[in-house]
Amino acid sequence: MKNVLVPTDFSENSIQALRYAQVLFSSLECNFYLLYVGTLLDTKIDAESFQESDGEPTENTKKKLLDLVKECRKHSIEANHFFFALHEYGFFTSTIKKHIAEQNIDLIVMGTKGASGIKEKILGSNAGDVITKVQCNTLIVPDQVKLSKPREIAFPTDFNIFYSLRILHPMEEMVELGKSKLRVMNALKEGDSLNKEQEKNKEHLLDFLEDTLPEAYSMHTITNQKVKPAIQCFMESREIDMIVMVAKNLNFIQQILFDSIVEQISFHTKVPFFVIHE
Repeated sequence: MKNVLVPTDFSENSIQALRYAQVLFSSLECNFYLLYVGTLLDTKIDAESFQESDGEPTENTKKKLLDLVKECRKHSIEANHFFFALHEYGFFTSTIKKHIAEQNIDLIVMGTKGASGIKEKILGSNAGDVITKVQCNTLIVPDQVKLSKPREIAFPTDFNIFYSLRILHPMEEMVELGKSKLRVMNALKEGDSLNKEQEKNKEHLLDFLEDTLPEAYSMHTITNQKVKPAIQCFMESREIDMIVMVAKNLNFIQQILFDSIVEQISFHTKVPFFVIHE
């Protein structure tokens, strides 16, 4: 049984992320915990709307959450999925951490909007905080994602970290969910080469993939390009459906998710990011 936490604010992109997760895990038995985290201002608004209605039920956030749970059940009739509503007021990140512990969460699924201005960052503050401050695997789903399982998954890496089983097993599971192909991609400047530590890490990764996914992976090296345009080119040429990144590998996370703006990286509007924590 997989336990999935889906924070929602009832926006279209958060609901799209939920729908994507339902499709992605359609073959697995899952508990989906739909979490609304409100602020103290929300508490006041809900209380005032209740008073104005002379005690009659109102369209407040609790009702919206319960309605969303009912709607989700309609979309997962044939899947072995169960849905639960979690409604709480407090700070977003600390509330996420609390429910990860209480519900034994395996994965967080979050939606993110395609930024409208060229100076906007790819990730919003909530998604960025979850990736950097919460020790739980996280799937970031953009608003224009196709509701289908990924067929091509890219794993950009510089081989600077050791790939433990806590990193490799979630990657393996994601590949097997959609019977996907994993494309391991490394960007090198012309004239550069991997050092001994990088070569050792690469060999370890290859050994694991050869044992577990012998027919479902390939290795790619792109030279004479910077990391971001290299990944951009690779994504477009391979029609990549998902990117896997390791939270421990701050170099790639920083460059691709936090330093990038819309005019530099275009695939963020359609391709989910699966960030693995060790």
